[in-house]
Amino acid sequence: MASGDRDDQRFVEIIGVPIEAGAGHPGALMGPAALRTAGLVRALRDLEHEVRDLGDLTPAPWSEGDAATARLAEITAWSRALADRSYAMMRTGGVPVFLGGDHSLSMGSVTGVARHCREAGKPLFVLWLDAHGDFNTPHTSPSGNMHGMPVALLCGEDGFDDVFPPEQRATVNPAHVHLFGIRSLDPGERRLLRARGVDVVDMRLIDEHGVGVHMRRIIERVRQAGGHLHVSLDVDFLDPAIAPAVGTAVLGGATYREAHLIMEMLHDAGVVGSLDVVELNPFLDERGKSALLLVDLVASLFGRRIIDPAVTQSQIGGQAV
Repeated sequence: MASGDRDDQRFVEIIGVPIEAGAGHPGALMGPAALRTAGLVRALRDLEHEVRDLGDLTPAPWSEGDAATARLAEITAWSRALADRSYAMMRTGGVPVFLGGDHSLSMGSVTGVARHCREAGKPLFVLWLDAHGDFNTPHTSPSGNMHGMPVALLCGEDGFDDVFPPEQRATVNPAHVHLFGIRSLDPGERRLLRARGVDVVDMRLIDEHGVGVHMRRIIERVRQAGGHLHVSLDVDFLDPAIAPAVGTAVLGGATYREAHLIMEMLHDAGVVGSLDVVELNPFLDERGKSALLLVDLVASLFGRRIIDPAVTQSQIGGQAV
C-alpha cells in the first residue's frame, strides 16, 4: 500500500458490513458508522489516496426459525453477499477495505479475495491480527459463536458445507495463514492448529523477540511467493487498555507502538492487497478512543508517517528528529 507521493498508489474501496450475528454481544453492527465518524475516509484522502466509499452491504433476506437456525441463516446470507462483493471489488484493481461488524464477516471477505487470487494464479496469504485463533468449528466451539470460526472455514475444515455454494467456495492454504498476537485458544482449536500447520505467533513469542522479527519473516514469505496478503485486524488484537470497544477483550494485547510498527512495516513492504477491520463495538467504547485508534492504524498501513525515511539527518542540517 503506497503513500500519496509514490507512483504505485492505488485507489481504495471501502464497504461497511454491519453484522453482529456471529458475536455474543450486541453492538458490532455500529462499527462501520463509528469508523466513518472517526474520520477513516478523511484520513485516507489526506494521504492523497482516491477513496470510494461504497456504503454498507445489504444481504439477501434470510429465512427465520429458532434462534440458532436464524443466526446461521443470517450469517450465511451476509457471507454469500460479501463473497460476491469482495470478488467484484478485487477485480476492479483497487484495495478493498471491509469495515465490521463481527469477525464472521471475514468468511465472506476472504473467500471473495481467495477466489480472485485463485483465478489470477497469485498465492494468498492471510495475516490474522487477533487475540483468538478463530479456528473453532461447530463441533469444537464452546460458545457456538461464528466469529470464533472464520479461519477454520477459510481453511476448509468440516462443518461449514452449507455456507457457500460450490461456485463461490475458495479456501486458503493453512500453511499461508499467520495468526499474530494470539493469547486465548480453546483446546479443540489448539489441536486443529497444530494438525494443520498454521503459523501461530502468540504474545509469548512477541514478548521474547518483538514484533519486528516475526513481521519481517512473514513479509519475506509473501514477497518470495509473489503473494497477495490479506490483513484481518480485530480490535481485540490490541490491549483493552488502549482499545476497550470489544466484547471479547483479553488482557496483554499489542501496545500502541507495536500495532503501529506492524502497520508501518506492512506499508513499506507493499504486499497488502486487502483489509478487514472488525469487532469494533462502539457501545463499549470510551469517547471513541478505540475507533480513533483504528483509524490511525489504518492510516499507518496506507502510508502515514512522522517523516519520510529518505530525509536523513544530514539532509536536514544535522538536527535531531
